[in-house]
Amino acid sequence: MPEGTVVSIHVAPGARGDGRPMASVNEARAVAGKGLEGDRYFGTSEDREISLIEAEAIEAMERDAGLKLAPGDARRNIVTRGVALNDLAEKEFSVGAVRLRGMRLSEPCAHLAELTDQRVLQGLVHRGGLKAQIVTGGVIRVGDSVTDE
Repeated sequence: MPEGTVVSIHVAPGARGDGRPMASVNEARAVAGKGLEGDRYFGTSEDREISLIEAEAIEAMERDAGLKLAPGDARRNIVTRGVALNDLAEKEFSVGAVRLRGMRLSEPCAHLAELTDQRVLQGLVHRGGLKAQIVTGGVIRVGDSVTDE
C-alpha cells in the first residue's frame, strides 16, 4: 500500500441531526473502544469510533456530480490523501501512532444529503469512506502517515 497522509481532522460536538458544522482541528486524541475525544459519537458505538474519507473522493464528486464540499462537510473525522481506503476494510492499519481496524465502507446517507445536497448520494456512492475501530489509541495529527504496517 502506498503511504497516505492525514490532510485534515474533524469532530462534531453536537448530537446527530443538529446540523452544526464539524470543527476542524490540528490533532485529536483517539481512545480505543470509544472514538475521538470531543466527537459526537465518542463512546456510543464501536461501529462509529472513527470515520475516514479520501480527499480524492471529495474532489471526484465535485468533478463528476458538480458538487463542491469542504472536507468537513463530508461528515467524516479524518480526510486522507494518497491511500485507497476501500482496500482497508477488514484490515488493520496505522494513522500516525494510532492503530485502526477498518470495519466497513461508509456509504453516503440521507442525513448527509439533508445537510448538504441530494447529489452527495450519487457523488459518494462506493467512495464515501471507511468506518473503523481504534485498536491502539493515541494522538492523530494533520500530516501523519497512513500505512498498513
